[in-house]
Amino acid sequence: MNVEYETMKHIEEVKKALNQIVIHLLLKGEKHDRSKFSEEELPSFLKYTPLLADTTYGSKQYKVFLKEMKSALKHHYKNNEHHPEYHKKGIRGMNLLDIIEMLCDWKAATKRHKNGDIRLSIIKNQKRFGYSDELKEIFLNTMSYLI
Repeated sequence: MNVEYETMKHIEEVKKALNQIVIHLLLKGEKHDRSKFSEEELPSFLKYTPLLADTTYGSKQYKVFLKEMKSALKHHYKNNEHHPEYHKKGIRGMNLLDIIEMLCDWKAATKRHKNGDIRLSIIKNQKRFGYSDELKEIFLNTMSYLI
C-alpha cells in the first residue's frame, strides 16, 4: 500500500465532499426566504418587520406580533426548510445544511433588533425548539465564524 497516495486520495475525497456542501449552501443562500415576496406573506412582512425590530426577541409583544402574523408565518414555515416548523419532527427532522441556514438566519435576524443578541437567541430557542445542551453548545461555538 502506498500510504502517501492513499492519503492524497483521502484528502481529495474530503475536499470533494466539502465542495458539494458549499455548493448546496450557496444554493440555499440564493433561494433563502423568497416566499416572503409571495402574496400570502408580503403584506404581513411589510407591516410587521418594522414593528418586530422595535421589540425584544421572545418578549410578550414579540409573541403578540407573531400571533397576528399566524397565516403568513404558516405559509412561510411550510415553504422554507430552514425553519424547524417545516419538519414534522421539528429541529430533529432537519439536516446539517438546514441547521446552518437556520443559524445564519437567526444571526441576521438579531441585526434587525436594537438589542439583538445571537447568543441569547440560541439560549432562548433551546426551550422553543427543544434541542439538547450539546446542540446549544455547538450553535454557540459556531457563532465565532459569523460576523
